[in-house]
Amino acid sequence: MNKLEWCIPCMLLVAVVLWTPMFCRAQSEFNGTWRIETAHSKISPQPNNFYIAEGWYHCTSCKPVIDIRADGQDHAVKGEPYGTLNVRVVDARTIELIAKKDGKVVYDQTRTVSANGKELTVKTTNHPMDSPEPITSEIVAMRVGVAPSGVQATSGQWRIEKLNESSNGLTFTDKVSGDELTMNDPAGVSYTAKLDGTSAPVKGAYDFDSVSVKRINPHTIEETDERKGTVVDVARMTVSGNTMRIEETDKMTGRTDDLVAHKE
Repeated sequence: MNKLEWCIPCMLLVAVVLWTPMFCRAQSEFNGTWRIETAHSKISPQPNNFYIAEGWYHCTSCKPVIDIRADGQDHAVKGEPYGTLNVRVVDARTIELIAKKDGKVVYDQTRTVSANGKELTVKTTNHPMDSPEPITSEIVAMRVGVAPSGVQATSGQWRIEKLNESSNGLTFTDKVSGDELTMNDPAGVSYTAKLDGTSAPVKGAYDFDSVSVKRINPHTIEETDERKGTVVDVARMTVSGNTMRIEETDKMTGRTDDLVAHKE
């Protein structure tokens, strides 16, 4: 879930529903409000890799790779949902990042490494496009391998171990009417799409601007998200009772998360 760097794809995740003629008089089992349970979900073990050296910030796990000066100024980046990134060294163990699109802050973030250098805490505030309520999250990541030498202390490879996020980044609602699905969430992301794989526009999302959905079997559907014509994310969702299991793959980085949501 590529969403924003280190902003777990769960804060902007959208779900879809299945509608077939045989269910035309019954409510779809996908219908309702769902909440992703981070405690029961499995985040990709694939590490995030970045480092700061000689005044430059390098994110080698980002696709495309980001190389900008860590001077507290806005610098243009390509291939991301935002347009500029600002990286500042706060102190020996902390850095700050601010991403903007058209001058508007998309997210601001701090990364702080523990005194022993083995744990990284990432605190993020996301600012939705069409909602005044920010989405906050805190990630705890563990170092993979040894700490590199000659670089700022937050540098290295980090595997996400724990995620906490505000409810407005974890909740979404689906509603089927005829052969159309309407999805919306508290962050202001919404769309209405035909349930036949036809592409439809998305409102209020930085990560993707169009979506298509298709049925895999009576209990499973697949959603494909695109940004400027490029597939950025594919999510396969399977419902059993009041539980939805979501296998989501970030097509830019290859990271796959296994998420669990429950109907409220």
